[in-house]
Amino acid sequence: MSATLPEPLAAAGFTAEQKEYLTGLFAGAAARGQKFSDVEPAPQSDDLILEERIKRELHPLDAYEQIVENAVGNKSPDKEEIFRFKWNGLFFLTPVKDAFMARLRIPGGVVTTFQLRELARVAQELTSGYVQITTRANFQMRLIQPKDAPEFLRRIQSVGLHTRGAGADNIRNLTVNPTAGIDPVELIDTLPFVRDLAQIILNDRSFYDLPRKFNIAYDGGGLIGSVEDTNDIGVKAVKLGDEILFRIALGGATGHKAFARDFGVVVPPNEINKVVVAVLRVYIERGCRTDRKKARLKHLLEKMSFDEYLAAVEKKLGKPLRRAPYDVAAMRWASQELPHSHVGDFPQKQRGLNYVGAICPVGQLTPKQMLRLADLAESYGRGEIRLTVWQNFIIPNVPDAFVATLKKALEKAGFATKQSHIASGVIACTGNRYCKFAQSNTKDHALELTRYLEKRVALDQPVNIHVTGCPNSCAQHYMGDIGCLGTKAKIGGESVDAYHIFVGGGFGGNQAVGRQIFSGVSANELPMTLEKVLRAYLKCRHGKESFQQFTTRHELGKLQEMLGE
Repeated sequence: MSATLPEPLAAAGFTAEQKEYLTGLFAGAAARGQKFSDVEPAPQSDDLILEERIKRELHPLDAYEQIVENAVGNKSPDKEEIFRFKWNGLFFLTPVKDAFMARLRIPGGVVTTFQLRELARVAQELTSGYVQITTRANFQMRLIQPKDAPEFLRRIQSVGLHTRGAGADNIRNLTVNPTAGIDPVELIDTLPFVRDLAQIILNDRSFYDLPRKFNIAYDGGGLIGSVEDTNDIGVKAVKLGDEILFRIALGGATGHKAFARDFGVVVPPNEINKVVVAVLRVYIERGCRTDRKKARLKHLLEKMSFDEYLAAVEKKLGKPLRRAPYDVAAMRWASQELPHSHVGDFPQKQRGLNYVGAICPVGQLTPKQMLRLADLAESYGRGEIRLTVWQNFIIPNVPDAFVATLKKALEKAGFATKQSHIASGVIACTGNRYCKFAQSNTKDHALELTRYLEKRVALDQPVNIHVTGCPNSCAQHYMGDIGCLGTKAKIGGESVDAYHIFVGGGFGGNQAVGRQIFSGVSANELPMTLEKVLRAYLKCRHGKESFQQFTTRHELGKLQEMLGE
């Protein structure tokens, strides 16, 4: 086999004969799966932060044996095990609860009915029954005892799903348009690309040692967006002349007030996953491993210019990428087609078939509802459910004649199918009932807020309300029309759940970071405060301008004056 010497040795003063010998040596090592980097001196342990040291002492994927050992005595994990077990998707909830939360990997958010039924049974038998759809279109299941963890993981894998790499320094669940492949306006079906990439990640150990967590989303231009610009890598289909190509954006991290920026290249579909993998490998090699607060791709791109990063990617690929200027006029955004198109019934590209989207309030499901949902998807669709980043779901492939019947059945099961300009756009993170970082009970507060506003404010266009419990921003408060960030406030000498309130955020064609207008509004006062905000918007807006357009038009002081009345 042909091989080249690693750069440090190629530059050394070896004779031709010595170089020939070393070339053969390294070719043999490569054939055995070894790399030059494998024999480099390991960093001194004193130089490593705790998390990197833990990873090097025992690769977290090799910690499964300890999960089994702990199960024998129902033993809680120690500090290092808590970190390692996240590689198997297990998150110990101490000090909130002495049990695990498990996060699944569901590429593209596509679940079959047999998978949904088994997940429902697992939730009934091995968890509290608390199941939620996340903002990465997957499921979380809670209160798994250490003694049940191995059985939980086995049963998840038995239906073709995984938890591996669902947390910590890994590539999180891959997301797409939930209407991929059935969407009447999409440029390209992105689901096959995500499924292929998921397999690449699952089978390559190097993708389980990133400097920090990593998000990837693909968007084919469909009715329901994937919010790809909030991801570390956002891949978006565009049409240039007669070609369908992908643009790549890098560095999104909305918890850090950052949207992904266009990389300046276009990639043909048959090469897109190779390019994404090359982008990942550059990040793995060059990302910060000495400060976890500066370890996201966003932070690396603050040190490396896009030209430098692109050069490193092209070196990995062994060829140049096609440059193309970014043209915002050529972009297609889901919001330009239909608002809140994840709720209601819509025709598919397949003649005579429809998708039906339903509201799952703040993403919460019971096992009983999951079983009923599986029955409905089989009876009226083709045995498939698709989760959305809006914590809702759709049932695709519903014949025209069955749409009305399915909608009635979903309503009866607790899932509204009529669009609401408020309820359809409310999302919430886990909250302090189950998350040690959250400062507030986001789920309950979001439900109460939705009920209150639905009764008192009549909107004629959608307003998205994002309720998140901490600055990690799992519910992406910065990109909502209204964002609520959990905090604590002192009232009568007592510490109570409260929220900082932001307005004017957006994504896609309306990309913007929300601005904070109020601080420390107690959870009890939050519904009344947001009622005032929405009524002021309806009273003072120009024509039919959106909430974001209205808030953007005014200086912060004026907004506080108007919205606080």
